Amino acid sequence: MIKLLKSIKGDRVIWAIVLLLSVFSVLAVYSSTGTLAFRLRHGNTEYYLLKQIIILIIGLLLVYFTHLIDYNKFYKLSAILYFLTLPALALLFLVGAIINTAARWYEVLGVTFQPSEFAKLALIMFVARLLTKNQDEINDFKKSFLPIFISISVVCVLIFPSNFSTAVLVFADCVFLMYFGGANLKHLGIVFAGCIAMGLIVYLAGDKLSHFGRLGTAHNRMERFVKGDSTDRYQVDQAKIAIATGGFFGKMPGNSTQKNFLPHPYSDFIYAIIIEEFGFAGGIVILLLYLILLYRGIRISTKCPTIFGSLLVMGLTFSLVFQALINMGVAVNILPVTGQTLPMVSMGGTSIWLTCISLGVIISVSKIVDQSIQQPIQTTDNNATEED
Repeated sequence: MIKLLKSIKGDRVIWAIVLLLSVFSVLAVYSSTGTLAFRLRHGNTEYYLLKQIIILIIGLLLVYFTHLIDYNKFYKLSAILYFLTLPALALLFLVGAIINTAARWYEVLGVTFQPSEFAKLALIMFVARLLTKNQDEINDFKKSFLPIFISISVVCVLIFPSNFSTAVLVFADCVFLMYFGGANLKHLGIVFAGCIAMGLIVYLAGDKLSHFGRLGTAHNRMERFVKGDSTDRYQVDQAKIAIATGGFFGKMPGNSTQKNFLPHPYSDFIYAIIIEEFGFAGGIVILLLYLILLYRGIRISTKCPTIFGSLLVMGLTFSLVFQALINMGVAVNILPVTGQTLPMVSMGGTSIWLTCISLGVIISVSKIVDQSIQQPIQTTDNNATEED
């Protein structure tokens, strides 16, 4: 055990955040899956507890082994992962199962594999690679901006039919990464204006989009959120009750009542259950953990001696924290229902494991910062060659 602890390197604060979120996850998932256990497991409430613990243990091992890898190796690996993502997303239409209104793949032992989660990680790595490779021509629309934008768009279009909110989230993450990576502001402005126009078209199109799958779903959710009356209203109202009855210190773990009324208290609305059981104080602690993660990610990114490492950390950190803020925003009704989980906390398999890999990559880069290696920022990394 002592030898294992000595082999753990990198940002200790992020390690602590990972462990604290894991503890919250076990407590919240065990409490919120009671109804699910009675409905599907004949009242065996320990089933989901043990499953979540096993998933988190595997996740922590993924963090550990990923943080041992030299992050420069992800430069070449990102291209392989990206091109593996494309057929995985395409095959989703043929063999995907429908779970909670979004297409998924079933994995062994009851754990689902979500290609969209894999695609998010692979795409961020690939965009970081392209931005690093094209730093000398970063303002060139044809040679730099367009190839990167097309790479992003292809993945997002493939994700879109099965999971609209994830497609939008991934797109936003990558556009932010392009901005951080020095992409031309005029080019990004055109993209931003196009997104605003598309959003307005979707909202104003009305019932004409009702037969267009996830696009119609997006319109309906936007309209219902603005009007304040919907089938989503039931979920939001139950979440509000959970938050309101939690008080400052909460009802204590296991004493939630709204878990019996919320459709997905263990995933989409787990933050409301945390506030109900741990109170306003618990909700603030969770929020602070993600904000501290954001701060540490920014610190690592700005001090990283290579452009690729800096972009990699910023992209992955922003993606995790942005998703967390969206989940919390839905729970407190400042955002429409999206179906996004709370990273490292909500019940899951693929999402937790890929989140852990992302955190492992961030910690891997942080090792360089902690070692205080002082060298000029490079446009390419040691493992990046001209043929890449």
